[in-house]
Amino acid sequence: RQQKWKSSVFTQPKMPPCDFVPEKYKSYPYERMQKIREQNISPSLRMYYKKPLLLHQGHMQWLFDYEGQRYLDLFAGIVTVSVGHCHPKVTMATQKQLARLWHTTNIYMHPSIQEYAEKLTSLLPDPLKVVYLTNSGSEANDLAMFMARLYTRNFDIISFRGAYHGGSPYTLGLTSIGLYKHGVANGFGCSTTMLPDVFRGPWGGSHCRDSPVQTVRKCSCSEGACHANSQYIEQFKDTLNTSVPKTIAGFIAEPIQGVNGAVQYPRSFLKEAYQLVRERGGVCISDEVQTGFGRTGSHFWGFQTHDVVPDIVTLAKGIGNGFPMAAVVTTKEIASSLAQNLHFNTFGGSPLACVVGAAVLDAIEEDGLQKNSEDVGTYMLLELAKLRDKFEIVGDVRGKGLMIGVEMVTDKDSRQPLPAEEINQIWEDCKDMGVLIGRGGLYSQTFRIKPPMCITKKDVDFAVEVFRTALERHMEKAA
Repeated sequence: RQQKWKSSVFTQPKMPPCDFVPEKYKSYPYERMQKIREQNISPSLRMYYKKPLLLHQGHMQWLFDYEGQRYLDLFAGIVTVSVGHCHPKVTMATQKQLARLWHTTNIYMHPSIQEYAEKLTSLLPDPLKVVYLTNSGSEANDLAMFMARLYTRNFDIISFRGAYHGGSPYTLGLTSIGLYKHGVANGFGCSTTMLPDVFRGPWGGSHCRDSPVQTVRKCSCSEGACHANSQYIEQFKDTLNTSVPKTIAGFIAEPIQGVNGAVQYPRSFLKEAYQLVRERGGVCISDEVQTGFGRTGSHFWGFQTHDVVPDIVTLAKGIGNGFPMAAVVTTKEIASSLAQNLHFNTFGGSPLACVVGAAVLDAIEEDGLQKNSEDVGTYMLLELAKLRDKFEIVGDVRGKGLMIGVEMVTDKDSRQPLPAEEINQIWEDCKDMGVLIGRGGLYSQTFRIKPPMCITKKDVDFAVEVFRTALERHMEKAA
C-alpha cells in the first residue's frame, strides 16, 4: 500500500489574505519572556513547540506573534474561542459592561444574570431549565458530581476510559488519562468503563458513528444493527454488575471525547447506556465543555446528536469565547438538592461574565456559526479523508462539525500509534507553514482540529494543503 515518495521541491502553501493589521508589539524581548517563564511561572504549565510561540494579538480565526507573523488558529485556545478572537460584538458588549459594573456577587440581583439565565436555558430542552454559573469546566463538573450525589443519595459515578472532565481533586476521579493522574488519592467512588472507541477499541465497523467519515474497519452488520454497539453495551453492563453497588449516583460522558482526540461512540450507545444508568437510580451528565454551542454543526448541543436528554449538562470553554466562565444546567428537582445547605461561588455569574455569555450567544446566532460549523466542518472532514486514503500513517479521520480528530498510526492494519518524534516533526512543520493544531489521545497520537467556528472553506483548503505538504515531507524523510 505504501507509495514511493519521489524527491520534490515543496512550495509553501499560500495563506488566505487577511486585511487586519496587528498593533506593533511593545513588551519585553522574547528571551526575557522565556526567562521569566522559567523562573516565575509554574513548570506544570507546559508549552507547545520546540520554540514556544509568543503571541501578541488575535483577530477572528487568526493569531499574530510578536514579530507580526500570522497563524491560522485551528485549536482556538483548546476549543475555547468559539466565535473568533476579539470578536467585535463580544468585545463591544464587554467594554460597555466594564465601564458599568464588574462585580456584586450573587447576594444581590443585577440585570445580566437573569437576562443570561433566561437566554441560555431557552436553548435547552425541558426540563433542563435551572442554571448555576461557575468559572471553569473543572468547577462545573465538580459541582455536577456533587449534585448527582446529593440528589440520588448514592455515591458511585461512572466515566469512560480516555475521558477528561477536569483537573480538580474531585474530577480527577472521572478523568481517565494517565498523564493527568498524580500520585495522590483521588477518585474515591469513581469507576471507569471501557471506551466504545470504534477505531482503536476491540470492536468497530464502517457504519458505527455519526460522522461524514467512517473508520477503515469493515463490518457485516445488517441495516439498523450494530455489532460493535452491542459488544460495548455488554461491557458497560459488566461494569454495572461488577464495579459499583446496585444503586449509583450517575454516569458522565462527553458526546465526543475532546482531550482523547475527538473519539466517537457507536450511534446508539449513549441512549442505551442512559437507560441502564437510570434503572440503577443514577443521573446522566453530559459534559458539553467542548461539544456545546453549535460546534458539532447539526445540533446546538452534543447530546442532541445522540437523541438523549441528560439530567445535568456542564458547559464551559466556548461559552465565553475565552472569558473564564462555565455553567451547570439541570432540572428544578436536582438543583433544589443543593439548596438544603449553602453552596456559594463568589465570581460565578458575575455581571461581566453574563454579558460576555449573552454576547457570545448573539454572535453564534447572528453570524450563523452553527451552520458554518456544519458546512465547513463537513467539507474539512471529507478533504482530510482523502489524505487518509493516500497516506498509510493517517489511520483515522473522525468527528462532526468543527470537532475533528486525525489519528496517526504506523500502519492502518496494526493501528499502532505513530512514534512521538515523527508526529512532532509533522506538527512543527505545520506550525512553520502557519497552521496551529492541537494534540490529544492517550499517546498524543491524534491531531485535534477545533478552530474558532468562523473559519471559511478557503482557510480549510490552506490548512489541508499545509497538512498534506507536511505529510509528504515526512514520507520523503522516512524514505
